[in-house]
Amino acid sequence: MRIPTFKYPVKSFPGFSLGRHCEPRPSAVCESCLTHICKHLKIYGQVLILIFCFLWAFPAQVHALGVEFAIGGWSQSLGGDISYKSEDLLDLEDDLKYDDEFHMFGRVKLDMPILPNIYLIATPMEFEGTGRKSSDFKFGDVTFRRETDFYSKLTFHHYDIALYYDIPLLQMATLKKFNIELGLNLRIVDFKADIRQEETGLTESKQETLPIPMIYVGAQFRPIESFAAEAELRGITYSDNQIYSLIGRLKVNFLGPLFATGGYRYERIDFDEEDVEADVTFNGPFFELGCEF
Repeated sequence: MRIPTFKYPVKSFPGFSLGRHCEPRPSAVCESCLTHICKHLKIYGQVLILIFCFLWAFPAQVHALGVEFAIGGWSQSLGGDISYKSEDLLDLEDDLKYDDEFHMFGRVKLDMPILPNIYLIATPMEFEGTGRKSSDFKFGDVTFRRETDFYSKLTFHHYDIALYYDIPLLQMATLKKFNIELGLNLRIVDFKADIRQEETGLTESKQETLPIPMIYVGAQFRPIESFAAEAELRGITYSDNQIYSLIGRLKVNFLGPLFATGGYRYERIDFDEEDVEADVTFNGPFFELGCEF
């Protein structure tokens, strides 16, 4: 009896995804994928252990600093186009056949007494698909053949590090109901684009790590102790490049320091750097579970 295969891969672990070329079966498991999963689970486990050990060993310091951390999932819809060393624009949906993806992400905020507050966010974004074009197209130094399937993968992982201050006395003047944060954000973009055409044996790739300075503005409105509405803006415009991020969330504290959030996130990346031209958007709803002290 023929054993059926699963058509849809599991690829929602933060920071990586299983490719479509790997089709797990009940009777066979991809050893490399298992190794990859175990490696990342080990890292995440060690990080969580360190966090909880710190919270348990230094409760007074945690209370003095102020700590908020959350892990969530983001349903990522995308649109736009990309090119590399060419005027041949590749549409992410029509040409590359990318679908919506779901990825985990995490964030940590440290409220410092005197020094600037620190805000860290890790956001994995990875898409892949098999497309076909009716005409020859150039990507990098390679011209790919028309009417022939090609596989591609696009990675836009990014990591935000913000240093910010609260507007002085605003919380006191509003009885801790309203707060605004202003600061600078450094976004590290881990960009990689791969195209491979099996039938012709052609392949091309481009990889860059881009540090992008941005402004950061955050706002929180807490009408009651257990509920808050929050908004965040990160962005920069220079030359013909525009990069900005908008986040809106509703937060509910349901059990002591534990909270749950739901919100919407929008990312716009329009840049021309290192021979890569990209005008893309990523957006969609997200949820989070977290803890704050």
